[in-house]
Amino acid sequence: MGYKVVVVGATGNVGREMLNILAERQFPVDEIAVLASRRSLGTEVSFGDQTLKTQDLDAFDFTGWDMALFAIGSDATKTYAPKAAAAGCVVIDNSSLYRYDPDVPLVVPEVNPEAVDGYSKKNIIANPNCSTAQMVVALKPLHDRARIKRVVVSTYQSVSGSGKEAIDELWDQTKAVYNPTEEVAPKVYPKQIAFNVIPHIDVFLEDGSTKEEWKMVAETKKIVDPSIKLTATCVRVPVFVGHSEAINIEFEEFLDEDEARDILREAPGLMVVDKREDGGYVTPVECVGDFATFISRIRQDSTIENGLNIWCVSDNLRKGAALNAVQIAETLGRRVLKKG
Repeated sequence: MGYKVVVVGATGNVGREMLNILAERQFPVDEIAVLASRRSLGTEVSFGDQTLKTQDLDAFDFTGWDMALFAIGSDATKTYAPKAAAAGCVVIDNSSLYRYDPDVPLVVPEVNPEAVDGYSKKNIIANPNCSTAQMVVALKPLHDRARIKRVVVSTYQSVSGSGKEAIDELWDQTKAVYNPTEEVAPKVYPKQIAFNVIPHIDVFLEDGSTKEEWKMVAETKKIVDPSIKLTATCVRVPVFVGHSEAINIEFEEFLDEDEARDILREAPGLMVVDKREDGGYVTPVECVGDFATFISRIRQDSTIENGLNIWCVSDNLRKGAALNAVQIAETLGRRVLKKG
């Protein structure tokens, strides 16, 4: 016996990826419904070898459905997630709306699967920010061994994190660079993204950081350990899919780079590709479509007493969003619902 599953926002990049991953991982689905706004009503989406037509989110009754994977913005989630939860359907939400709610677990299954058990307070589980998700998968096994004091992270985040319009903007601006008669003014981003980098993701806060940077701090504390100090600089780069991160870690005790490499090789969800030669590391292009978070460039930081540097790359539409949501669904099924 399997589950009755709803995918909300099924026509978007993340919603479509959720359907792909549910099929790829052979999630035990007895019945599936795909929902979208009225403007996308009837749009066809793929689920394995099936073609499904989207239904109207406004009119849908969540009663009798086991879980709903939400891939819509915070505003729409604020309206529809409580309705689904009240109907007895467990919401797994990809927006930022509930991430910082103390009554809603924020879950990365390789890191804190036990947190899923707290879903019942609101019948909602939150999916973390894409940049946080891949980072904490790498931090947790190292933290368990040597206790992390401080993290300094710089991100190199692809445009797919901003949605289809951002992908189109990068594509159109790139073409325009080679055609002087064309000019594509920035709309999604404040400056040209083609052949450029923008040190600005989300809104600016009073202290000069951006909300994306604040999210990484707050979410790491909630998922891994509130005692970890973290500072982030989040940068948008002209890459279509795949987020990269340069992570500097300071531990409470010494951790040798060789031991760290062995720990990361054995950790769930990670793949280490770390050869000290040309091409002996993973780049965003190579991680697209993969479930794993890749770790490269593992090396001691001799400028501090117990320091380590790592390079972390992952498909942000997968581990940063859709894959993590499906893994939460799998964890919820194993630990709580116990069907399938």
